[in-house]
Amino acid sequence: MSDSKATSPASSLPLDPQTALVHSSYRAPEGFEAFPVGIHHASTVLFPNVAAMRSRDWREKLGYTYGLHGTPTSFVLEARLAEIEGGTYCRVTPSGLAAIAMVNFAFLKSGDDVLLPDNVYGPSKDLGQWLERDFQITARFYDPMIGAGLADLIQPNTRLVWTEAPGSVSMEVPDIPALCRAAHEKGVLVAIDNTWAAGIAFKAFEHGVDIVMQAVTKYQSGGSDVLMGAVIVRDQALNEKLELAHMRLGFGVGMDDVYMVLRSLSSMRLRFEAHDAAARKVAAWLKQRPEIVAVLHPAFEDCPGHAHWKRDFTGAGGLFSVIFDSRYSEEQTDRFVDSLQLFKIGYSWGGAHSLCVPYRMRGMRRQWQREGVLVRFNIGLEAPADLIADIEQALGKL
Repeated sequence: MSDSKATSPASSLPLDPQTALVHSSYRAPEGFEAFPVGIHHASTVLFPNVAAMRSRDWREKLGYTYGLHGTPTSFVLEARLAEIEGGTYCRVTPSGLAAIAMVNFAFLKSGDDVLLPDNVYGPSKDLGQWLERDFQITARFYDPMIGAGLADLIQPNTRLVWTEAPGSVSMEVPDIPALCRAAHEKGVLVAIDNTWAAGIAFKAFEHGVDIVMQAVTKYQSGGSDVLMGAVIVRDQALNEKLELAHMRLGFGVGMDDVYMVLRSLSSMRLRFEAHDAAARKVAAWLKQRPEIVAVLHPAFEDCPGHAHWKRDFTGAGGLFSVIFDSRYSEEQTDRFVDSLQLFKIGYSWGGAHSLCVPYRMRGMRRQWQREGVLVRFNIGLEAPADLIADIEQALGKL
């Protein structure tokens, strides 16, 4: 190795060439500005001195302490997600389910009770059952259309009520203001999974909700390539509990993923409206088919809770379900799904590609009474006429 030495502005000492590789003397000039948000990666965050290290609080987004708690990249995304929802504080998480878990662990402890709608996102239901089994937190499931009747289910130890609008498979739209009034009269918090409306078509805080959860995986990403969640609140005291849960659970996110979501946000409303328009065309066509006995689309009058949707929502996005006539067996409807060419079989939604998934509802819902197989469609950004033609040829295979 050469004995030649270099110097660095970081050190007044002469440096070995190997050390100089680690401590570069170059600093980019100030004053750069562009539309994209810069990608700031970090595990270690540097402090100018010990006093700064000791005085900086990771819970206040006034400075940086460790990559787990965020960099300028994630702070920008959290601020923008809060703006979209009409909230004040936001924390992003590694997935939508992680966001749900963070809310539960922030506000529930052993001996508490949580209420969840019977049509809640499946993994959220599983999480509730796990809390009951292993953490002594009772998790009870209520009829999502109960409205003000929720008051009769609230116990002295009930701390949290989850809502979802609409149910992510069966598509009922609950009366969110009535549920919130019933919970708040008993001093209970209300959290909502607002993923279906993306914070665009339903303003949850304006309808009484305390905590908004989003699966940023869906419309915010739009590319079927990022897993991320977010929790948004307006109240500082609620945010402080969420910040502690976020830290204790170690819910960091990768800044490359954060950047991909930031890159997609500017087109989210346009994409959401395109999904919505196409879905209504496909759903209206399906409603005329003799093979289908029900189209579960909140914008259609015969969908459960349509009146609530019409009163409280401004759009519908691309997700809806249908129920096949009971004369068709599960084997036949599976053949229908397998015969689709443009629609792919897969979970999630909100991306450019259309998806289709059949569900066994009696295993998912305790009080499911409808006959016939339920199939859920996510309408992507393909031409609606092509999607209709694909469904028509697959129906011919029944």
